[in-house]
Amino acid sequence: MDEISSGPPRPPTGAVGISACRGVRGATTVDGAAADDPLDRAVGEMLEQILHDNHASSADVAAVIFTVPDDLQGVNPAAAARAHGFESVPLLVVREDGGDQRVARCLRVLVLLNTTLGQREVRHAYLRGARVLRPDLLPAGADKP
Repeated sequence: MDEISSGPPRPPTGAVGISACRGVRGATTVDGAAADDPLDRAVGEMLEQILHDNHASSADVAAVIFTVPDDLQGVNPAAAARAHGFESVPLLVVREDGGDQRVARCLRVLVLLNTTLGQREVRHAYLRGARVLRPDLLPAGADKP
């Protein structure tokens, strides 16, 4: 069977100058006892960490999807993201399906990021109490939970 070709061969993704949309995962916990707005602080910290670690800005973000568990019902992480420079980025908030509930008040995110980084170079951000969810993705030298 002949291969279908749509033009010249493409350089491998992750090659210098070639951009791809990558999924970047993140999670953090929302501390209800914080003096300032705990949701705003947690969302800002998580998104800033993802952008910093992946050498990106909000202009590089195609979309952001937040998941909210039952114990954070009623919060709006999209509004917090807009307050942190994501006003032009498509944002979606969905309710968790009740899966992994090891971490209370855990807000999760999937950032769709346009980047020249290869999939293995992408850095995910698991912060605060959510670090226990993916200790394998913590930066080298980070204290393991």
